[in-house]
Amino acid sequence: MPSEAAREANLTQSPGATARYIGTLTAELARLARRHHLDTLAYILDMARLEADQIAQNSRDAGHA
Repeated sequence: MPSEAAREANLTQSPGATARYIGTLTAELARLARRHHLDTLAYILDMARLEADQIAQNSRDAGHA
């Protein structure tokens, strides 16, 4: 069953919504990687989350939701 963020991204198809969804997923994956001591993978996922968060913020600031 898709998460709320997945449903939002799929319904709107906007770049901002998609970036928020990716940010949510990568945060969860990074936590999972850290729990299993996959430090480099966790770091890369954290970088992807930061990029997704920045894109989502820029989209909100530009009024694109």
